[in-house]
Amino acid sequence: MLDWANIAPMLVAIVLFVVVGGVILLKPIANRVGFLLEAMAKEKESGLGSDMGHVRDLLETMNARLQLLEERQDFTERLLSGEKRRDQIGGGS
Repeated sequence: MLDWANIAPMLVAIVLFVVVGGVILLKPIANRVGFLLEAMAKEKESGLGSDMGHVRDLLETMNARLQLLEERQDFTERLLSGEKRRDQIGGGS
C-alpha cells in the first residue's frame, strides 16, 4: 500500500522544484514582455499625438487654400459682373 507519509514530502518537493524552476525561467521572459508592452503603449500615445499634429497641419493648409480660392472666386464674380454693367451702360448710350 501507499504510505502517505513518504509520498507527501516527495509531492511537496516536486511542486516546489517546478514552481521555483518556473519562476526562474519565466521571470526574465515576463519582464521582457512587460517592457515590450510598455514601449508599445508609449509609441502608440506618441504616435497618436504626432498624427494629430500632422492632421491639424493638413487642415490648416487646406483652410488657407480654400480661403484663397474663395477670394479668387469673389474677385472673378465681381470682375464679370462689372463687365456686364459696362456693356449695359455702353449699349444704352
